[in-house]
Amino acid sequence: MGIYKLLLPKMGESVSEATLTKWLKTVGEPVQEDEAVVEIATDKVDSDVPSPVQGVLKEILFREGQVVQVGEAIALIEIEGEGEEPVIAVEERQETSPKEELEGDKDGVQELDIPGVQELEERTDEIIEHPVLTNSEGRFYSPLVKSIAQQEGISQEELDRIMGSGAEGRVTKQDVLDYIAARMHGSTREEKKASEPAKEYTPSTPVQSVRNMGGDEIIEMDRMRRLIADHMVQSVHTSPHVFSVVEADVTELVNWRNKVKDGFKKREGENITFTPLIIEAITRALKDFPMINVSVEGYNIIKRKHINIGMAAALPSGNLIVPVIKDADQLSLVGLSKAVNDLANRARNNQLKPDDTQGGTFTFTNIGAFGNIFGMPIINQPQAAIMAVGTITKKPAVLETEHGDVIAIRHKMYLTMSYDHRVIDGALGGSFVRRVADYLENWDKSRVI
Repeated sequence: MGIYKLLLPKMGESVSEATLTKWLKTVGEPVQEDEAVVEIATDKVDSDVPSPVQGVLKEILFREGQVVQVGEAIALIEIEGEGEEPVIAVEERQETSPKEELEGDKDGVQELDIPGVQELEERTDEIIEHPVLTNSEGRFYSPLVKSIAQQEGISQEELDRIMGSGAEGRVTKQDVLDYIAARMHGSTREEKKASEPAKEYTPSTPVQSVRNMGGDEIIEMDRMRRLIADHMVQSVHTSPHVFSVVEADVTELVNWRNKVKDGFKKREGENITFTPLIIEAITRALKDFPMINVSVEGYNIIKRKHINIGMAAALPSGNLIVPVIKDADQLSLVGLSKAVNDLANRARNNQLKPDDTQGGTFTFTNIGAFGNIFGMPIINQPQAAIMAVGTITKKPAVLETEHGDVIAIRHKMYLTMSYDHRVIDGALGGSFVRRVADYLENWDKSRVI
């Protein structure tokens, strides 16, 4: 018999850790190849970790709720034949000391040249990992963070006040070291922030008290809804939103789709919806107006090379997620349609991977799917714009012909774009929306797909 180390897999370039939310297998239970063993959560998406081998779950190395780094062993699976040597369980392992981590950390406290840091490094050589602890509100702290706090005499109350820069507001090692450094100079970051005007929303913002009127039901937000709430408030506090709206005549587009959809379904085995058609028009307009495809960092404008379209999708839980079509401008209409259907299906079945939600440069949302005419969406930071399209409805419209004006029944649709007024002015934003509408209105009805 051998031992296989089940590692937390790589989940995208920008994802370095995940929280283990639920073990799907218990010790001693058989595990099939490709069978999910544990559910995990990142700051973007929930997923699971399948086993690449068949065997029996021999040992679980991390408990539910603990944060694990990519590449770490999370469980041991006993398999037939020879395997790797077993690793020591997490409760028995000695954590790398802050001193050892700082030696390889270019952004560590060694470069700060703060009095007392050398003593901190010397005292943390004996830090041993303990179980992750939480405060009364369930906030997680890594074993290293908790150990440093204990060594430095930071009380639980102080630790709870430290603003975390990690996923879901989690306090990182660097947050604690920054706090210690600031305290050595007589004031903490939190004390300084308390004396300054609020500049951005954080989860530590005091909660507004709401009076219970009797019979009201209190529903606690789940993890994803909390992330959405924080993200939306932060976006409004970050970007001055401005909106432009265009009504597009998409009659030719509707007629073309009606003509090709049956053949497309028979050939490709899936439907062609309006979503990829609209996304194609957006990508073409982004090439025409590249200063829409930007992000803001301080007083710098980051002009994006890639056109990655985020596509808002509803989850079975009712929450919202935005999977991303990478390099959408490089895909054919068939490729776009397949990408849209694939992401939508995996979103509905909770099968999205963390990397599927990373790297978006512009977001599109189809509120017409809910029968809405138009809406004004909130920008998906750090992007600078988001477009919403409403339902396509038949309307009487005045058409100009060589024989004079006539009234005809046309298919109409509203396009609304919210954009960051720090970098996108009305002329640019309005011209972009108009260009998207032009591409949709002037659809080639003889196009072959």
